[in-house]
Amino acid sequence: MPDLTSRRPLSSRDTKWAARVTRALAARGATPNGISQASMVAALIAGLAFWALAATSGGVLTALLLIIAALGCQMRLLCNLFDGMVAVEAGRAAPDGPLWNEFPDRVSDILIFTGAGLGVGLPWLGIAAAAMAVLTAYTRELGASIGVAPDFCGPMAKQHRMAAITLAAFLALFETAIVPMGTALITALWLIMLGAAATSLRRAWRISAALLARG
Repeated sequence: MPDLTSRRPLSSRDTKWAARVTRALAARGATPNGISQASMVAALIAGLAFWALAATSGGVLTALLLIIAALGCQMRLLCNLFDGMVAVEAGRAAPDGPLWNEFPDRVSDILIFTGAGLGVGLPWLGIAAAAMAVLTAYTRELGASIGVAPDFCGPMAKQHRMAAITLAAFLALFETAIVPMGTALITALWLIMLGAAATSLRRAWRISAALLARG
């Protein structure tokens, strides 16, 4: 049985549509691990679409790549939702589930943010955002490994990072009429990098406080 105390709190998990999709996936033989692995495919598509922006200069192709990237980011999140629901609600958890619950998320962050950095000509910024995203997860898991309840606080937890980069992709569809192309994605990467760094520090402080409170 999965450890429900380490599960990220999500309001979408309690919706009727999510329950229906979960039942449909389980009925068709989908496994939690397979869904987790599919999230990396979605992230790869998003990352490649962002990267391909570097070879475009606006127009229909740029718009298409931005839409593909945004949809890939959201598909990654949906996979993250349904792998857990199929595991718990549908009772299909596997012994190696904890590995596939975490590992694809780190790969996905790296693929998406590095791709976005390459797409706007600032690979270092994409790598930095990816590194800070991985650090937030590391800090949470470090706390859990020393007996502190997993801390999913923000301001740039996973769902916040995906919301920021997805919103930036959609804003980029219209930005050339107002600001230079790439401004929305660059701004989002800066916010993700700095916000994820702040999130890691906040989680570390809360872990320290929890340990000190134990005496």
